[in-house]
Amino acid sequence: MFLVQELLAEVDPTVSVLVAESVEAALGQLPVADCVLLDLNLPGTSGLDGLRQILQSDPAAAVCVLTGLDDEYLGIAAVGVGAQDYLVKNKADGAVLIRAIRYAVERRRAEASMVRLREEQLVAAESVRLERGLLPSPLLDGSTVSSRQFYRSGRTRAVIGGDFFDAVRGPSGTVHAMIGDVSGHGPDEAALGALLRVSWRALVLAGVDEPQVLPKLQEVLVSERHDRTLFTTVCTVTIDPVPGGGAHLQIRSAGHPPPVSLRPGPMSLQATVGVPLGVLADTTWVSTGADLAPGWALLMFTDGLIEGRGRRPDELLWQEGLIDVLGEDRDIPPADLPGRLVEHVERINGGPLADDVAILMLSDAR
Repeated sequence: MFLVQELLAEVDPTVSVLVAESVEAALGQLPVADCVLLDLNLPGTSGLDGLRQILQSDPAAAVCVLTGLDDEYLGIAAVGVGAQDYLVKNKADGAVLIRAIRYAVERRRAEASMVRLREEQLVAAESVRLERGLLPSPLLDGSTVSSRQFYRSGRTRAVIGGDFFDAVRGPSGTVHAMIGDVSGHGPDEAALGALLRVSWRALVLAGVDEPQVLPKLQEVLVSERHDRTLFTTVCTVTIDPVPGGGAHLQIRSAGHPPPVSLRPGPMSLQATVGVPLGVLADTTWVSTGADLAPGWALLMFTDGLIEGRGRRPDELLWQEGLIDVLGEDRDIPPADLPGRLVEHVERINGGPLADDVAILMLSDAR
């Protein structure tokens, strides 16, 4: 190894060489080494055992093995095991050593970059699948109701969180809509939210009586959640258009903020807020009715929108602050309102919102 030090010093004096007399000693130096020059004939090791120990300790290590004239085949085998390159002793001068070291380091970096890229591709694919489950295209064909949606995840590098929404026209012509939020953050919660959203749509399209939808949805949550402490807040509405304009609205809330009326308004709609799904086995969720004037518009949202900082120090925005913001944004075109509303709330918050935000706007299309 003294010869290796001399050869490297002649070509590049800036290269720092740490010498270890055994594989065990080398393992302690791996965190500070850019490349490992491994002699396959070190005392206490046989064949490729030393290489395997190093790669087991640090799979990302860049390793070049040194072989003798009589065992060059071991160098080829070492590359198959995971070494970046091999060099035959007495055939490698300083320039060859430097080139091999640099090649090994750059190749390992390229491999690490490919692994990260693959991980990001898998995350993106997961997000696309979850997005199809959480953020569907509303089924409102044949109704007099139009919809607009908005979603933004609050998790770093995440695309999808645990918020979900949907809107469908039921068998009788009534429009049903819902928005919900699974407690917690992560892919498991997102998958559970997707399941609840699909189950809700299936219940509505199957013609299940509206008062039974939330109890059935709670049964699904309890049977499918991976943690008994998980709960879900949900707000559902039914909209029955009235001939000549307007509509009759029914609201049920399981621990979720009720909708806001944009036209007329903005104003908070009154609703009896019950316990979230998954908290009490025997409970009911009371329906609250309201009449909507012609040209009505509703805003349904998850609590991530109102849990950022408000205008007053040490106060959150809450529903009252949201009404003030909507009053200031009343002239924004409906198609742009969800995104502009979130931007406005983020300015008040002083930065991105910490929690997921989902918005579902419903309006009279006549």
